[in-house]
Amino acid sequence: MKRVTVLGAGFAALTALRELRKRDASLEITLVTPRAEFVYLPSLIWIPSRLREGKDLRIDLKGFLRRERIEWHAGQVTGLADGGRRVITDQGEVENDGLIIASGGRFIRKLPGIENAITLCEGVEAAEKIRDRLEALDGGTIAVGFGGNPNEPSAVRGGPVFELLFGLDTLLRRQKRRDKFRLVFFNPAARPGNRLGEAAVDRLLDRMFKRGIETHLAHKLERFEADRVVTEGGEIPADLILFMPGMIGPAWAEAAGLPLSPGGMIRANAECAVEGFERVYVAGDSGSYPGPDWAPKQAHMADLQARAAAANLLGDLGGGAARQGFRWELICIIDSLDRGVLVYRDEKRAFVLPPCRLLHYAKRAFEQIYLRPYRG
Repeated sequence: MKRVTVLGAGFAALTALRELRKRDASLEITLVTPRAEFVYLPSLIWIPSRLREGKDLRIDLKGFLRRERIEWHAGQVTGLADGGRRVITDQGEVENDGLIIASGGRFIRKLPGIENAITLCEGVEAAEKIRDRLEALDGGTIAVGFGGNPNEPSAVRGGPVFELLFGLDTLLRRQKRRDKFRLVFFNPAARPGNRLGEAAVDRLLDRMFKRGIETHLAHKLERFEADRVVTEGGEIPADLILFMPGMIGPAWAEAAGLPLSPGGMIRANAECAVEGFERVYVAGDSGSYPGPDWAPKQAHMADLQARAAAANLLGDLGGGAARQGFRWELICIIDSLDRGVLVYRDEKRAFVLPPCRLLHYAKRAFEQIYLRPYRG
């Protein structure tokens, strides 16, 4: 019986588990993660408005693992040995015949004073903190922005920040207190979000202007203080700072001897295979892949990479098969609590659909459809 180990409990990890089991009913699969829990990150944007509560987005995976006959090793990965055949954790070691690394990335928290900012995608607790801080404010300035990894252009997560920004504007208008708040969007780029395409950036900036959201762009970030954002181009006094840093790979990857990109991600080929390692694959935010200059880090791409990684690993274990790549495709709905804007991009085309109520409800419906296999 072949043994495959999957690291992580995010989008890439869960898709890899389902794909492995679908393709091979006899496979011995082990999931390594500290908690058997999946957090549906795309809906964190709705916690500040109470459209969602934390319990709605935390999914206990024990039932799913039992149904799919997947062993859970409750440990934190600290390294690899024997070329990836042994995963070392703080709770012991797990041996395998094949490995898929899908443990996600980390946010770069090097900017001085970053503890004064809240990062939405760090999880439910962060989203709830934003909600509670917002509800406690009678007025003031909310500064919202994101950064990147200068050595890994794809390691940026700007979409949720745009959603948070427009969602806050909508929420404050519903509460009839928008006039008491100043919303400021800041970013070191002159045209933030250009990975979405030029048309999308134009629409986002135009929407900010029409909604009375100020912008502070094209100035390098220097530091955060308790009551301000400091850039090379000036300061933004702020009562609440919401900031999404750029991303980097797993903390243990370098010590494990894995090949890393200049930005600290695990370097892989177009088939998600880790360079120089046998039967070791990476999927999702942990990896750096050859691709277009607009290559996104998003759940959809993690799913596509995980399917390719699972198929290719099983091909290796079965004695060789046709190799499978993945397509580069950016698709997201930028939600603002009552409407959504669809942004699509692949290697042939890019387009943006105007704000529409139906797209807001489509995003909510997709959440329920996506989570259905993991509930219960």
